[in-house]
Amino acid sequence: MASWPEFAAAQPRLASAIRALVHQYGPGLGYLATVRADGGPRVHPVSPVITDEGLFCFVLDSPKRRDLDRDGRYALHSFPPEESDDEAYLAGRAHRVTDRVRVALIAGTMRAKPDLNWQLYEFTVDVAMVARHRAGQTGPVGAAYEVWHEGEDGPTGRAAGWRDRVQ
Repeated sequence: MASWPEFAAAQPRLASAIRALVHQYGPGLGYLATVRADGGPRVHPVSPVITDEGLFCFVLDSPKRRDLDRDGRYALHSFPPEESDDEAYLAGRAHRVTDRVRVALIAGTMRAKPDLNWQLYEFTVDVAMVARHRAGQTGPVGAAYEVWHEGEDGPTGRAAGWRDRVQ
């Protein structure tokens, strides 16, 4: 599993595109998928934070937080842009950040309210994907995909048949 800084160093162009889509409205916006205790998916809107130090998310006491504590697998999808169907996707594992200095630094940077019952999680990257859609076209037809799997040297560019690479 690659940390965000490791991923960004290995794939700066792809990391920059993902960061731009996640933070396109200023604060990070996306949908976080976690694994429920019964194995089913759970999806929630979240405000992820991508900094040079990592990919983070503040998570309030909730079913998704219990999912992350029990089974750290996650998928994160960017909020859709208004002018296109471009999208970013990340998957990997979430780990609770327990270093108080690091938590305070990220909380201060993001102006997280200290009196709320949140925990900070850092997300590693096993899979990263950006899809760019041609103007006026939606769905996989007419889309260009860049997909990176941890352990690969570089992203692969795929047209409509890209799904064979994303498991």
